[in-house]
Amino acid sequence: MKKWIINKPRPDVVRTLQSRSDLSALSCMVLASRGCIDVAQAGELIGCQQLSDPFLLHDMQEAADCINAAVDAGKRICVYGDYDCDGVTATAILYSFLLETGADVIWRIPDREEGYGLNTEAVQAMHEDGVELIVTVDNGISAVKEAELIAELGMELVITDHHQPSAVLPRAAAIVDAHCADNFSPFRLYCGAGIALLLVAALNDGDVDMALEQFGDLAAIATIADVVSLTGENRYLVQMGLQYLENTERAGLRALREVSGLAGKPLSASSVSFGLAPRINAAGRMRSPKLAMELLLEENPRRAMELAQELDEINGHRREIEAQIIESVLAQIARHPEQLFERVLVFSGQGWDTGVIGIVASRLMERFGKPCIMIGVEDGVGHGSARSFGEFSVFDCLTACEKHLTKFGGHPAAGGLTLPESEIEGFIRSVAEYAAANHPEMPVLELNAACAVQPELLTVEEVGSLSQLEPFGAGNQEPLFVIENARVMEIRPLSEGVHTKLRVEVQGNSYDALLFRTPPERVSLQVGSVCHLMVRLSVNTFHNTSRVQMVVQDYRMSGLKQLRILSALHTYESYRRGEPQPAAIWQAITPTREECIIVYKAVPQRGIQLSALMLTLYMQNINACKMRICIDIFCELGLMVQDVCEGSVAHLPGKKHVDLQASEILKQLQAKGKEAMQHG
Repeated sequence: MKKWIINKPRPDVVRTLQSRSDLSALSCMVLASRGCIDVAQAGELIGCQQLSDPFLLHDMQEAADCINAAVDAGKRICVYGDYDCDGVTATAILYSFLLETGADVIWRIPDREEGYGLNTEAVQAMHEDGVELIVTVDNGISAVKEAELIAELGMELVITDHHQPSAVLPRAAAIVDAHCADNFSPFRLYCGAGIALLLVAALNDGDVDMALEQFGDLAAIATIADVVSLTGENRYLVQMGLQYLENTERAGLRALREVSGLAGKPLSASSVSFGLAPRINAAGRMRSPKLAMELLLEENPRRAMELAQELDEINGHRREIEAQIIESVLAQIARHPEQLFERVLVFSGQGWDTGVIGIVASRLMERFGKPCIMIGVEDGVGHGSARSFGEFSVFDCLTACEKHLTKFGGHPAAGGLTLPESEIEGFIRSVAEYAAANHPEMPVLELNAACAVQPELLTVEEVGSLSQLEPFGAGNQEPLFVIENARVMEIRPLSEGVHTKLRVEVQGNSYDALLFRTPPERVSLQVGSVCHLMVRLSVNTFHNTSRVQMVVQDYRMSGLKQLRILSALHTYESYRRGEPQPAAIWQAITPTREECIIVYKAVPQRGIQLSALMLTLYMQNINACKMRICIDIFCELGLMVQDVCEGSVAHLPGKKHVDLQASEILKQLQAKGKEAMQHG
């Protein structure tokens, strides 16, 4: 169960924002919910109209001077990138510009197996190839050892990066990184391609408009793909870049747009994120980033289409591999369902593709609502990827468990690790110990709504006006809204039952509400149910008629107390982990015969989602913890079966009458309760 946070923007702030701008009421409510109390703050969030002077970035002048001198002297230059979308596009930006200036320039991007960033083998190879100047893009800030080797071999190094520097900086002619201590740029959240674009501007006397016109399309894709904050200058960069992308002359991007199904359709940050970026990323994940680089540089439309189709096939294969790994994880959970009660989910498997496990970790985190670490094992070595949210820091966790690791890195929300296969079990124990010691109550996935919106604002004009806040992405998420007391009038399947369409009524007004990837049988609502909906709002136009449409992110029955349910679920998981409980808890969670009967009768023969059952029994004063224990008892006695992966329970055919006291679970609970009373 996700935790709902519903903001209540101050009406006076909303009125002020609306009266002093051309923003709609709904847009002003969103901005007020995000802390904007005046037009100046709103302007800082969504009103940027230019990129700042590139020479304000740390060492930008030194970098431009060094590179221009190398071009003038005819020195061979290598642009050294990274294998993800940001790194590939950054490489394409700088390489293309230098090539146009007549430079003797080559590019190099390591494969995933070679590893992130500079390495000694690559440095030696570039030296043997006659390279005299290496310019990194989207990497290099941590390459202290490699920088020394570059200097020893008589080459120069210019670093452009957007990652956090450590206390010791590499030896280089220039280090362009907005996170360096004496940086004067007013904006610091660029991705690697954003920095590369500003470097191009600096190489041409600071002409930012030229750089945007030539390379804004590539920089926009990278900014979206790298999930950097879409606020301030990044917002402007993406806005302008999407305009250039609509009419791009790059044969590779036109072909990629076509194979992604985006040809002829308006482009948005969302369509780039789900259509273009994954295909560029797929090359580095599954094959070689060189394919993506070749696509971005290709001028022949026929060859560009061949490369785009190849990337599309690779991305399809990536999805297949991702699905296979998820199925493997679900099979592990089916064999060992107790894994789901751990504070942090850790899974390992032989041969899992390390280019995909990060995506899988994100999928499983969202599915089960817990931080997740995936470890793929090959030749006795495990390579892992971790994802988290809230106050649980991946980096802090890995640091606490470093005795098991040969290498790790990351930040609070994500990280990577390497360890011997023999250390995996010890690592899993250490993760559990760290989580228990530092997070007795783990964070819960949250859905944050701008406000509860009233029907008078659910108009085509108001909802359509939310485009004023685009582009949406990290730091400027597409807003969510709560629709209170919606009555379900109709439930019907879409796409042969893959999705569900609700027809709901709110204060006499009817709306369509879509639940994607949720078949009707998994919807915990009935016709006539009154519920609250957490939704994204959009305008759907069909046959020249426009209507407000809701995309449901979550729903719950009216009157539900979420903290009470979350507390009960926390208690149940703590009990299942075998942790000590306060004396009063044992009696509180031990179900009576009557409560067991209520739970038994509430489960239909065809089965039911646990989330739906929880809502049904909540209205009968049986909390989520007691409900789950009753189901455990019935499963133990052979009356029911749970699908822990799908979160469902169903009756088993056969015996209908059993003695509840035959349950070892119930006996243990009753014994704990008596013991607690005796010592109370």
